[in-house]
Amino acid sequence: MAIPATKTKVQPRKPQRSGRFTGITRTLWMLFSFGLIGFIVYVLAVSVNFMNLFGRMPNLKTLENPKSELASEIYSADGVLMGKYFRENRTPVGYEELPQNLIDGLIATEDVRFESHSGIDLKGLFAVPYYYVSGRIRRGSSTLTQQVAKVLFRTRADLNDGTLSHVPGLRMLIIKTKEWIMAIRLERNYTKREIMTMYLNINEYGSNAFGINVAAKTFFNKQPKNLTLEESALLVGVLNAPSYFSPVEHPERAKTRRNWVLSQMRKYGYIDQASYEAAAAKTIALTYNVENANKGIAPYFRREVSKALLQWSRETDHDLYADGLKIYTTIDSRMQKYAESAVAEHMKQQQKLFTQHWKGQQPWRDETGRLIPNFLQTAIKRTERYKSLNTRFEGNKDSINYYLNKKYKMMVFTWQGEKEMTMSPLDSLAYYKRYLQAGFMAMNPLNGQIKAWVGGTNFKYFKYDHVKQGTRQPGSTFKPIVYTAAIDQGYSPCYQVQDLAITFPAEAGRAAYTPRNFEGGYSGRTFTIRQALARSMNSITAFLVQKLGPETIVAYAKRLGITSPIEAVPAVGFGSSDVSIYELCGAYSTFVNKGVWTSPMMVTRIEDKNGNVLREFVPQTREALSEETAYLMTHMLQASTTERGGTSTILKTGFKFPYEMGGKTGTTSNYSDAWFMGITPDLVCGMWVGGEDRSIHFRNGSNGQGARAALPIYGLFMRKVYGDKGLDVSKAPFPKPAQPLSIEIDCSRYYGGQRDTIPVDQKLNQTDLDILNGQEI
Repeated sequence: MAIPATKTKVQPRKPQRSGRFTGITRTLWMLFSFGLIGFIVYVLAVSVNFMNLFGRMPNLKTLENPKSELASEIYSADGVLMGKYFRENRTPVGYEELPQNLIDGLIATEDVRFESHSGIDLKGLFAVPYYYVSGRIRRGSSTLTQQVAKVLFRTRADLNDGTLSHVPGLRMLIIKTKEWIMAIRLERNYTKREIMTMYLNINEYGSNAFGINVAAKTFFNKQPKNLTLEESALLVGVLNAPSYFSPVEHPERAKTRRNWVLSQMRKYGYIDQASYEAAAAKTIALTYNVENANKGIAPYFRREVSKALLQWSRETDHDLYADGLKIYTTIDSRMQKYAESAVAEHMKQQQKLFTQHWKGQQPWRDETGRLIPNFLQTAIKRTERYKSLNTRFEGNKDSINYYLNKKYKMMVFTWQGEKEMTMSPLDSLAYYKRYLQAGFMAMNPLNGQIKAWVGGTNFKYFKYDHVKQGTRQPGSTFKPIVYTAAIDQGYSPCYQVQDLAITFPAEAGRAAYTPRNFEGGYSGRTFTIRQALARSMNSITAFLVQKLGPETIVAYAKRLGITSPIEAVPAVGFGSSDVSIYELCGAYSTFVNKGVWTSPMMVTRIEDKNGNVLREFVPQTREALSEETAYLMTHMLQASTTERGGTSTILKTGFKFPYEMGGKTGTTSNYSDAWFMGITPDLVCGMWVGGEDRSIHFRNGSNGQGARAALPIYGLFMRKVYGDKGLDVSKAPFPKPAQPLSIEIDCSRYYGGQRDTIPVDQKLNQTDLDILNGQEI
């Protein structure tokens, strides 16, 4: 019997992998693993700046409190923004102040997946090579968060200081790595809204505008929340390249870019087709105004404040130009406006007179009236242009003279507005030397607060400050210091002195000196010293200087806050030593403030960007005079406005002020300097008018005296101040001392029965009309 065959089950053979294929897989996996580990190690090395190979990274504290430069703002006492101090003009706003169309436009244009990524857009990152290879579009992969990191932490400048950071092939990789790391850290520390707000606040928009707040004001004179769709799209477009897409310099290019932003918003559903078409069809309508130091309220004052603030900043480790400080000043914006208007109104008229006065002639003259030789050639050597040319050409006179005489088109100042003219630097110097200058300051004598400050006729073209920086001979405005010393030494306002010549004998190195009255002669009549001050009589002032001694006058000047050097010579009583408007205002304020000298005060407090008070200021004070002496001086100074023959009676007869006020005019011997000081119970004002150089001036008193060249500024200013019902300016009489006066002040019995005061409604005489010189009253 046959044995059946056994059925054997055949197991299917597994396909054997090729040893080569397995090796490739393993190798790739190992390469990937090593690459990943290497990348992680590299990122860690960058994050800790291993062996200083990659450059610094911001520490955690810096990351939690990122700092961009913020403009410091300076405010008036009544809360008006006067201007800013900045390197980058940036004032931040909060998210709630941003319009939705601005946010939508930015996301659609710069980072469409902003809400979903964690700092790095991987999809966008991996797509970059494809877009570059295809050539369809040039685009980057930086998210908004990365761009915030780049700007905020200056990854391409401040943090780019490692050993490998200077290797061309590695530099950009290291920079990008730092930005990735910081972007992730920012996302962990801040919300999307906070990052969006940072982005819009830190970036540059061109025209010296940093941050959306300043950009909206610069280009459209709006707050960001009021931007329209097309305005938001324009500002988003500008961010890509502020100069290239500038709507001011390249309006068509800017419009094309704006419309591309609008198309991106339509593409991603932020606006519909109709909104796109309506916005894209609109022309660019700018309200363009770049903020700079030449603009804003009280530019001369702001610059003077900055000098003190810079010193304070150095002492307290603050940065005036980057810390976003809030500086609150004493200036009243309304008074400042009235002061600037009064100076401009009067100086426009004075310049017209001065131009006619010197028509066809050059005004730079010596004491004898002769033309000063080589005046312009000497003056040009003090200019920055000459110094630059001298350095550039190493003193070669031919080359320097060529460029000094080469003509250029330039914008120049005129009282009718800026005008383009073709001039050489020497022509320009001659043109501006013919302009009269002015300075004006008003302060509250009771607390020292400066309320108005006009340092010159136009800050853009004339930077020199004539309030504090400049000092000139004060002429007769210095006389009240002489009379203060006399009153303090027991003289009564009614003390009588004969109008006779007084001669100071010759001394070593100094000839005999006989001060003459303004009119040139001496009447021989007897006057009270109150009358003498009102009429500004040099003969009677000389009598008092002789009796008191120059050293006594200098001592009283120092007591009244004069810090400029005062020479103890017979001419001291006639203002022979230079002082500033700033100093004289402080001195005259002592009379009104019951004998207490108070330092003029510019700033009340400084706050940080969060509103925390960093410093509060109080004025320096000291008792300089008795209350009685101070009051007697206000009484003496009132005579200038009320006494017959007083040099300031135009305030009553012309401007018709019915209130008590005092004043003193001042004129130097050759009419180089015209002054006026005015006082009321809570306002002291000082003003000066003259040429930039002492050799440039009127040739006669009918034009050059203080009553005509300077006083009308005060009248115009006070008329506006008194007319403003919102200003709490006193119209009351000067307050009398608490104790009865020990000195007689009613001098009527010395006037021979004549009335000593002029009626307020008296008709204007020709002199008064000449002083007003066409001013509207």
